[in-house]
Amino acid sequence: MRIPLLLHVIAGGLALVSGAVAISAVKGATLHLKSGMLFVYAVLAMSVSGAVMAAFQANAGNVLAGLLTAYLAITALTTVRPRTARSRRVELGAMLVALTLGLASVTLALQALAAASGTRFGIPAPVFFMFGAIGLLGGLGDLRMIRSGGLRGAPRLARHLWRMCWALWIATASFFLGPRARVAKVLPEPLLTPAFLVLPVLLVFVAMLYWLWRVRVRRTYRGIGSGVAPDAV
Repeated sequence: MRIPLLLHVIAGGLALVSGAVAISAVKGATLHLKSGMLFVYAVLAMSVSGAVMAAFQANAGNVLAGLLTAYLAITALTTVRPRTARSRRVELGAMLVALTLGLASVTLALQALAAASGTRFGIPAPVFFMFGAIGLLGGLGDLRMIRSGGLRGAPRLARHLWRMCWALWIATASFFLGPRARVAKVLPEPLLTPAFLVLPVLLVFVAMLYWLWRVRVRRTYRGIGSGVAPDAV
């Protein structure tokens, strides 16, 4: 398990740094594109390695979280790439995965509510409900996109943004709000306060709302959807 753990730690660090750069950079600029691609690769390595380790530990909750994060990153990337016959198959498979993960999350949430501890696999019911909502909404969004033949303009960018941001949010929350012993290995003791640890998690959420507002309300970045390079993120 040492190799998956080392990969998970390194990839997690890269995901946090590259995700922070991508979410802060001007959308469509070179810095955003390059940091966004690094984030996708890093978050996939982080989430898949985490899911593998959780599977060996029989922790279905963390397996689900890892797979959901990978789903968000993959579909965020495919959203801004040209649609092909292969990508359509990926979209269909991703939709089925998302709906399955969403239903599984709701099931675990109900089991957590029924448990005396209010948790399942150490995860509280509200977190599972959140995963369930993301999975089901994501899967339904995939279905809508497939039936419409693809998205253009602001809806396309919004789909890309919220999926990338939620993947970053899960990675950020997993690190800063996870086991204290894990955070203490990286951060100095004076920073291990509840206010500081919650701040990065809130900032990711606020940044997501801000960029969605720019895209959907102000429509500042309407041109990115058509002018962005095919492999851009």
